[in-house]
Amino acid sequence: MATAPYNYSYIFKYIIIGDMGVGKSCLLHQFTEKKFMADCPHTIGVEFGTRIIEVSGQKIKLQIWDTAGQERFRAVTRSYYRGAAGALMVYDITRRSTYNHLSSWLTDARNLTNPNTVIILIGNKADLEAQRDVTYEEAKQFAEENGLLFLEASAKTGENVEDAFLEAAKKIYQNIQDGSLDLNAAESGVQHKPSAPQGGRLTKSKYV
Repeated sequence: MATAPYNYSYIFKYIIIGDMGVGKSCLLHQFTEKKFMADCPHTIGVEFGTRIIEVSGQKIKLQIWDTAGQERFRAVTRSYYRGAAGALMVYDITRRSTYNHLSSWLTDARNLTNPNTVIILIGNKADLEAQRDVTYEEAKQFAEENGLLFLEASAKTGENVEDAFLEAAKKIYQNIQDGSLDLNAAESGVQHKPSAPQGGRLTKSKYV
């Protein structure tokens, strides 16, 4: 009996945050669909995507909430921070203003998620090297000072997009293994879902 749609051990909730126009929706689309959306419309409120990945031999379903970057949606999007296991904080390497606003996004993320939420900083649009306005070195330093994972990526070419989502998942899984993430806490953003025995029945997840 096929159990493919339910064949995963964990569910991790992710949020994607950052200024409008940095390519959050394009990153999500590239990761879930393996395609670049050239004319990504601005997100109104939140968008949602899922994909099953594998970390250390465990299948993990990522539930990814892509939040709107405009200030007028901040009150709506803030409610999605709660219970996030991972946060992808995105800026555009060709627009310094989007980098300068990272401290504000990080403050929201720290205040509204749990202390073990894994935050990864992503410098998007790495394919536009000629228009670069933020150096790799300064962003890396910002990440190190704030205890964040960091990489540059391109939603257009797909460079490092896979890595961004996977690196955060590896860190979350590591936190589960070493006991620093309490799976019983509602705000952990992780649900353990033991695979059903052959022909077994799985209960529906609270996140699905």
